[in-house]
Amino acid sequence: MEPDRLRQRYPSLDDEDLAAYSAVTRALLADPRARGRRLAEVMAAAARGREKEAAAAPLDEEERLAVAYVRALAKMQG
Repeated sequence: MEPDRLRQRYPSLDDEDLAAYSAVTRALLADPRARGRRLAEVMAAAARGREKEAAAAPLDEEERLAVAYVRALAKMQG
């Protein structure tokens, strides 16, 4: 879905949410055979990132992207 349509449908999405959602979705769709593995990696990175956030520790780029992706999904869930 186009970012403008996502923004219209889910007005709580911000620029970081949209960028993360777009980047991760592109990566997931790029290789259908690796989609499940890649999604598991994203979710694991998000879990690590949330643990680091709770401990006020810095996140690496993969964790930051994964946490933003999961937050975007949560906003789209309602």
